[in-house]
Amino acid sequence: MDSQIYGVPNLVFFTLFAFLAITASALPENLLAKSSNAAAQINSNSVLVALLDSHYTELSELVEKALLLQTLEEAVSKHNITIFAPKNEALERDLDPEFKRFLLEPGNLKSLQNLLLFHMIPARIESKHWPVGVKKKSVHHASLCRDANGEKIQLTETNGEKIVGMAKVVKSDDIVRPDGIIHGIEGLLVPKSVQQDFNARRSLRATSAVIPEGAPEVDPRTHRLKKPAPPVPVGSSPILPIFDALAPGPSLAPAPAPGPGGPHHHFDGESQVKDFIQTLLHYGGYNEMADILVNLTSLASEMGRLVSEGYVLTVLAPNDEAMAKLTTDQLSEPGAPEQIMYYHLIPEYQTEESMYNAVRRFGKVKYDTLRLPHKVAAEEADGSVKFGQGEGSAYLFDPDIYTDGRISVQGIDGVLFPTEESKLPSKAATVAKVASKPRRGKLLEMACTLLGAVGQDSRVSSCY
Repeated sequence: MDSQIYGVPNLVFFTLFAFLAITASALPENLLAKSSNAAAQINSNSVLVALLDSHYTELSELVEKALLLQTLEEAVSKHNITIFAPKNEALERDLDPEFKRFLLEPGNLKSLQNLLLFHMIPARIESKHWPVGVKKKSVHHASLCRDANGEKIQLTETNGEKIVGMAKVVKSDDIVRPDGIIHGIEGLLVPKSVQQDFNARRSLRATSAVIPEGAPEVDPRTHRLKKPAPPVPVGSSPILPIFDALAPGPSLAPAPAPGPGGPHHHFDGESQVKDFIQTLLHYGGYNEMADILVNLTSLASEMGRLVSEGYVLTVLAPNDEAMAKLTTDQLSEPGAPEQIMYYHLIPEYQTEESMYNAVRRFGKVKYDTLRLPHKVAAEEADGSVKFGQGEGSAYLFDPDIYTDGRISVQGIDGVLFPTEESKLPSKAATVAKVASKPRRGKLLEMACTLLGAVGQDSRVSSCY
């Protein structure tokens, strides 16, 4: 009877022990798998840490500027990678300065990422894996660049030298780590997609430099040309001034100036405006400005129409901190958001360099705005460009956020208003002058009384 009583607890204890043993044997495997993935990301012996601490300083700086560390950590956690690292001279001295400027612009971050990812292969390729000999055919590998449009990296061997694409390998198996390997190469590997983006932007910049010509006569009543305009060459400025193009007329607007982009050989202004608004959102800190352009007003479509007709614009974009200071009264009036934004649109193509050179040379410069007839004043202050005057001034805070040859976006740290609102202090000053007139009259009255008293004293002394 005792055996039956104590048999059940023993059986239960044995069952629990077996269950715990099974779960314990499965649990460390899951933990080990998770810890291995985490170790692949942050391990000090990783190929990414070796790249950042290596003598390929130019490449490691570009990887950090392109915000690719998280992407590469995920790639290393999944498989080994092979990095073809260009030497510092290839990125510093041998690279085209215009192409390097294109890569470092904030609006071309995607092109920089594609360029760097094209140098990395999701497989471990050591020097012994290279095709050697005349009979060996070249080997093609896909890179980590997803936007390469199927373009692969070619590995060949010529006269005993290892070749990657068009670049010669100068240090094979330079850095070897458990999760990857780095080969030093002589030049830069540029995918065709990045080269096409650079050529498109460069041709667009070339069309923005046009020879200035005399302005034709415009009828002020209809805002249209009085005489038929001659044929417009490709890439030249439009015939009508931008203020007349903004004004509504009784007839249709003239045909846009022909340009190199778009399906009808015109400038594709809508895509360019969409591109610069997306750049504002990706840059960060300018969500309010983008929201006003897209949701509260129709300025985005209007700017796209102007750019399609060949006009150029410079946008002074207040950041979110500056837009948050706007009061409800300033935005509640009908058409107030449009008027505020019109004052931040300059019908010229200006960069941070051109504006700073202008204020350094001339001291104070006034730029036309789309809010007629008001102009925005600029001057040099603290090594930067300052817009406006007094408390309503703003500094050039984020230069050249977006520059594509037709639209230039310059970030400022304040919202600008015309100087018409500063007339009230001048009226107060005139009132103060009027109030001071009785004071001068009172002084004259006191002087006369003093003279009268002196005359009476002289009269009394003469009597005596």
